[in-house]
Amino acid sequence: MKLIVGLGNPGIEYQFTPHNAGFLAVDRIAEDCGAVLSNRRCRALTARARLAGQDVLLAKPETFMNLSGISLLEMVREFQIESVAEDVIVLYDELAFPLGTFKIAQRGSSNGHNGVTSISGALKTQEWTRIRIGIGRPPQPDGREVKAGGKEYLLSPMRKQELAVLDEVLDRVKIAVEVVLTKGVSAAMNEFNRREPDPDKDGNPPEKK
Repeated sequence: MKLIVGLGNPGIEYQFTPHNAGFLAVDRIAEDCGAVLSNRRCRALTARARLAGQDVLLAKPETFMNLSGISLLEMVREFQIESVAEDVIVLYDELAFPLGTFKIAQRGSSNGHNGVTSISGALKTQEWTRIRIGIGRPPQPDGREVKAGGKEYLLSPMRKQELAVLDEVLDRVKIAVEVVLTKGVSAAMNEFNRREPDPDKDGNPPEKK
């Protein structure tokens, strides 16, 4: 059994906020699998599904973001997950990456993300697979990027054009999860973490040399 856990905050008021990108990603996977996250187990909404030929448990903790680790630890224990590093995939928002991007990692620090801090603390390890979904940084009035914080931005509803960009990313995140399941994390990182060359000033792709 693989655990695929999306992070976010429960409640309709948070549904389409940047901080709920992980919830939205798990919802997309469930939709494509014909599953409904309606079972309440381990302080989370869960659903069993078949993804890429494997049995998975999809989950959205209902503990609120800052206590996500409590729910995840309960799942690890109840489903007798022997290797957190191999059998747990967590999807969550990342301010450090621009909207429209995502990256896969096998381990890492929280980078200020309270949900990640909670999970690593509860599991007593940073060795677990994560897919960090870019949500950009809210701009300052003078155009400077926000280096930390951004609570008001994280918990404010996304605009229609932002949701359209995120919607496309969620499809790619679902494919990335499938690659992790079938080929492993390293192969998925090689495939999805490549940085595309920047276009020229007119928006055209760079010339091949």
